Amino acid sequence: MTPTNPLAALSDQLAALSAAGAARAVSVQGREGRGFSGILWQQGLVVTAAEPLERDDDISVILPDGRRVPATLAGRDAGTDVALLKLETGPLAPLELAPPDSLALGRLALAVGRGEEGPIAAMGVAAFVGGAWRSMRGGALDRRLVFDLRLSALAEGGLLLDDQGRLIGMAVFGPRRRPLAIPAETIARVVEVLRLRGRVTRGYLGLAMQPVRAGGARGLIVLGVDPGSPAAQAGVLLGDVLLAMDGQPLGSVREMLGRLDPGSVGQALSLRLLRGGQPLDLALVVGERPSASAPGAAAPGQAG
Repeated sequence: MTPTNPLAALSDQLAALSAAGAARAVSVQGREGRGFSGILWQQGLVVTAAEPLERDDDISVILPDGRRVPATLAGRDAGTDVALLKLETGPLAPLELAPPDSLALGRLALAVGRGEEGPIAAMGVAAFVGGAWRSMRGGALDRRLVFDLRLSALAEGGLLLDDQGRLIGMAVFGPRRRPLAIPAETIARVVEVLRLRGRVTRGYLGLAMQPVRAGGARGLIVLGVDPGSPAAQAGVLLGDVLLAMDGQPLGSVREMLGRLDPGSVGQALSLRLLRGGQPLDLALVVGERPSASAPGAAAPGQAG
């Protein structure tokens, strides 16, 4: 009886998983010619990364069978980096999603995407597995999943599979180009909102801010106020230092963004400020972020 070669068995398994992933991986082509990947989510829908699409209007998709078809942007949420495309795909079997508790530190993961010339794959391990968190743009993600693998730019927006071929999430680049996964459960939640509304509603004050220390306390100094915004109508001025919202201290832009979630729109709240070294309380009603800048804050220092 011939002994089993464990490396050959692993190689065969990876090849089989790559082929299965390639059957759901597409290449997304934007107006500027940059190619990246997407996931055949269900019939007529492709999920991809939102960031590369921010300046693209004319989109085409290369399907696994090599056909290039036009696609329209059904919605985008920069906060979670999820974009939804509509196109003609034909019937698709349901995607098998990995259970949220199945991924452990050090488990193997496989990134599968598609370039113009065919599918691409990379193997790595789960380098960090954590709980719920918020992105710098205010998006709520169900888990923080960081991977140690060499992710090609062409594979951004593609699949991250576990060792059983189940979808962990979508492969994207995080801070310092570290590969992350947008969890499958986050994608499923955001897709339903994008199908109905085209975007995820987020709270809006109309302030550009950055952290500062004032009088021994941490706060956020106002660098810009959008004309006509809730903050402008409430009387917030350049140079004001925001110390607290509804009595809760604020020391970072991320904290502010976390409080401007979809449920905050229309809520009345109070702001505790320092103006010229003197405390001041102002009241305002949280607005809805304009679609031109939504979803999510545009850049570090923007508090929404």
